[in-house]
Amino acid sequence: MKLPTHDRYDYVPLRGRQVYSWPGNHRLAVYFALNLEHFSFGEGLGAELAPGGPQPDVLNFAWRDYGNRVGAWYMLDAFDALGLPLAALANSSMYDYAPDLMAAVRARGDEIVGHGRTNAERQGTLDEAAERALIGEATSRLSEAEGRKPEGWLGPWISHSHRTPDLLAEAGYRYLLDWCMDDQPIWFRCRGGKRILAVPYPQEVNDIPAIVARKMGAEAFADMIVDQFDEMLELSEARPLVMGVALHAYLVGQPHRLRHLKRALRHIAARREAIWLTTPGAIARHCESFPAGTIP
Repeated sequence: MKLPTHDRYDYVPLRGRQVYSWPGNHRLAVYFALNLEHFSFGEGLGAELAPGGPQPDVLNFAWRDYGNRVGAWYMLDAFDALGLPLAALANSSMYDYAPDLMAAVRARGDEIVGHGRTNAERQGTLDEAAERALIGEATSRLSEAEGRKPEGWLGPWISHSHRTPDLLAEAGYRYLLDWCMDDQPIWFRCRGGKRILAVPYPQEVNDIPAIVARKMGAEAFADMIVDQFDEMLELSEARPLVMGVALHAYLVGQPHRLRHLKRALRHIAARREAIWLTTPGAIARHCESFPAGTIP
């Protein structure tokens, strides 16, 4: 029986792959992804603190907006204090809604990753022309603001159509973050002989699935980050690995959660000499430097 397949990559088991190193001869690459998102008022999608009522859903809209107005600033202070880099996964609408926040991220020298126009919509439900237009609009806005095109993309709500990797490769993207099937980067086949790199992005060490979906407490989520780091550092003695931490300011920017997040950040920062503290774009560029066949 042959099941339908995406045909983007082949099954290549972790054991037996080529061994390589990250810069500095490190085996564990660690990056932090801060999702910067803006939502429509009175319509569209959005994470919920509590079951939403009739629109306009003021409770949940305001809760999400707290992240841009307050929580993200607390988080930037925390990352500044420890000298930790960030990848900002930004809706293009953030440049019009919260320009001061985008300017602060730019001033830090953080990587800006394309994250659609808004998380009030999904791209995977669109036809090809409309999805191409969404990618083009978001890319143009980020490029205009930053003076260069973004290298990477995370779909709003991890939303993909069957054509998304092709459209991203055709738009000049170097990598995508949507697929969580591996702890190493993997090349995706795209139409027209193109390819795009899938850089690991977490759905376990990610505050939305953990806190919103599973109702995990702040202390437990911080413990998850610490445990993931300690175990992956040990596992990386045998092979190169990527550990991402996905964060949203309206969740872990809340002070009672921030307190525990900062504990996890300090734990990782204390071992910075043993790891490559980086961004997904730097990971993608490094992978492109390897001989053909090194990355599956």
